[in-house]
Parts: sequence; C-alpha cells; structure tokens
Amino acid sequence: MDFLMSGLAACGACLFTNPLEVVKTRMQLQGELQSPGTYKRHYRNVFHAFITIGKVDGLAALQKGLAPALLYQFLMNGIRLGTYGLAEAGGYLHTAEGAHSPIRSAAAGALAGVTGAYLGSPIYMVKTHLQAQAASEIAVGHQYKHQVFPPQSWKVALAAAMVSGIAVVLAMTPFDVASTRLYNQPTDSQGKGLMYRGILDALLQTARTEGIFGMYKGIGASYFRLGPHTILSLFFWDQLRTLYYTYTK
Repeated sequence: MDFLMSGLAACGACLFTNPLEVVKTRMQLQGELQSPGTYKRHYRNVFHAFITIGKVDGLAALQKGLAPALLYQFLMNGIRLGTYGLAEAGGYLHTAEGAHSPIRSAAAGALAGVTGAYLGSPIYMVKTHLQAQAASEIAVGHQYKHQVFPPQSWKVALAAAMVSGIAVVLAMTPFDVASTRLYNQPTDSQGKGLMYRGILDALLQTARTEGIFGMYKGIGASYFRLGPHTILSLFFWDQLRTLYYTYTK
C-alpha cells in the first residue's frame, strides 16, 4: 500500500506541475553550448515561456510528455517513498535502544532515492525528448521526432483512459468505502442502520476513527477493478464513435 499511495500522490502532483517541467526543460536547453548574446532567446523568463509556448505550440503543449511523466513519478516516487516507508515501519531507522537514528534515516533515504531514480531514468529521458519538441520558430536543443502514438490510434484512448482511471479511483474510493459499510451495517427491526445515519455520517466517522487512509481502504483493489472498467469503457466508447462516424459519412 505504501508503494501505491506514494505513486498515486506523486501522479496527482504531476498533473499540476508538468507545465512547469515543460518550461524548465525548454529554458535549460535554450542556448546550449552557445555564448551569451550569440543566440536568440525564445524564452526570456518563466512567465514569458508560458505565454510563448501557449501561443505558438498551443495550450496542450504545456502538458507535453505527461504520459511518461506520470509513469516516471509513479515509479520513482512509489519506490522512493514506499521503500523508505517500509524501512520506517520495519524499525530499521531506530537503534537497538529505540532511539531515532539520523544516519540510518539518511542512508535509507539515499538508497531509496538512488533506486527510484535509476529505474526511472529511461522514462525521464523519453519525457525530456517529448517536452523539448516545439514548433521550429521557438525550438531549442535537439529536436527528436518521437511520436508516442500515431494519430487516431486506439492507444491514445487507452492511455487517456488509464490516466483518468487514477483520477476516478482517487475521487470515488472514500464514497465507495462509505457505501460498502452502509450496505453491510446491521439494522434494527425496522431496517434502520445501527452504525451510520447516512453517507456523510459514514465518511465523518471513518475519517475521525481511522484517519484519512481509512477512507482509502481497498484502493488497490478498487483501481484493479475500476481502472480496467474505466479504461475499457472509454476505449470501447471511442472505438464505437470512430466506427459510427466512419460508416455514416
């Protein structure tokens, strides 16, 4: 669970910070191995870079490389934070006397970080290549011509559905937990629940008693059930629409 929660948390943050990663990548590649003043500065600062990319490449370009970025964050942070969490839960960060050991904590953190970064490095390279891709008038650095999926490919719908599956399971799991408990609670002779008054009461009682993680119990099973369902639903929906418009025109 530590691996899953850490990875999902990082993916959630990545959805909001990826545009900054695109800007950072472009600005770091600008003027590569060229003396100051000998090249055209397409991006003068962070805000100018946002405006320029949005105006020339389109707003969607600010989320370039999102798919490998999400995979990288899930893998790297899932391993990094998950491994550290396991070390902490196993008591490896404390001495034989039970005192917290800064040296062991630093060593565990370093080992977890190195492992996550090493395994995620190939994905980070793909992400960088995609984020550097730009229209010729604002291109910086070497321009790889990677194309993750061909246009109109079913893989585009599949990848989008996988990402949306994460969002759905994060939003819906607390309500799923509450509804499961509401359906399963004992009742009196009139069929009235004996533990919860309703969905809000179930959510509040769970949060107060079991903490925020109690509201996400079974999230792994939820994703492996809801994730594929969402993926297949969106995939079939997209394919049926394509067939409909193909044969009705």
